Amino acid sequence: MSKKQQAPTYGGQALIEGVMFGSRNHTVTAIRRKDDSLDYYYVPKEQKPLAAKLKKIPFVRGIVALIESAGIGSKHLTFANERYDVMPGEEVDHTEEESSKLAMVLGVAAVGVLSFIFGKFVFTLVPVFLAQMLEFIAPGKTAQILLESFFKLALLLTYISLISMTPLIKRVFKYHGAEHKVINAYESGLPLTVENVQASSRLHYRCGSSFLLFTVIVGMFIYFLVPTDPFWLRIVNRILLIPVVIGVSFEVLQFTNSLRNIPVLKFLGYPGLWLQLLTTKEPDDKQVEVAIASFNKLLEIEEKGIENIDILKSTTEKTVNTTVAAN
Repeated sequence: MSKKQQAPTYGGQALIEGVMFGSRNHTVTAIRRKDDSLDYYYVPKEQKPLAAKLKKIPFVRGIVALIESAGIGSKHLTFANERYDVMPGEEVDHTEEESSKLAMVLGVAAVGVLSFIFGKFVFTLVPVFLAQMLEFIAPGKTAQILLESFFKLALLLTYISLISMTPLIKRVFKYHGAEHKVINAYESGLPLTVENVQASSRLHYRCGSSFLLFTVIVGMFIYFLVPTDPFWLRIVNRILLIPVVIGVSFEVLQFTNSLRNIPVLKFLGYPGLWLQLLTTKEPDDKQVEVAIASFNKLLEIEEKGIENIDILKSTTEKTVNTTVAAN
């Protein structure tokens, strides 16, 4: 099959009481409202010439994709946050509530692309200081890098485990599982019914959770190529290498995804799948219904064009939404 004939690749993002799905040109969100209705939100993907060229360059395209996803994802997160707990027709701006809601959104996004770049600095530098504090029992470059990587992995697992205990994040992780199940069912050629989707795996090779774990593994190997002494130089090269680690990790993620159907090599993606056991949970049927509705709306837009979708039609605005009764 030629590159032009290949099936399109779809991605997604779990939101508060909803799921966003995206293709090359479109992104659509469906959320469950307080009255049990479904609300849709659409944002086009603008194909900027420079970004399109950069996304063709290996090791650079991952950084571009991350920035692009963060920008679009923030719009969908804001939409879901502002409407999921409000009855249709009662959408009113409450200035006093905005700060608390914003904090809640940022908490949800902390394990996703929205806060990844900012969190990466803390995630990268804290383990460096912890490893340095224990240099008296783990001296030398190899021991320090291994200890640093251990602390980085421990920090990641501890953080995800702690936030997954909160009711809100636990529900978001269920929608994350629903998102993966829909993609897996679609890629397996199954009709998108609740039964078929529920029977599909909640784990997926292209997940951002896998990407997070690969940054730990890839970073460890890259750090062996640069000096660790003096300590100030170690700090500087860790900061400067953040985009390098991100770019290489993205390529590793794509590589493991391309091998997922090869029995002898598919195990290379298993570490990322294991992490998804923490970042995804089994969804209930109503959550799966929301994910299916979002994905079906994206497919409808792909087939008919946004201008022909009545409930999302807009001739003057770049983002539109509507509430529809749940089936």
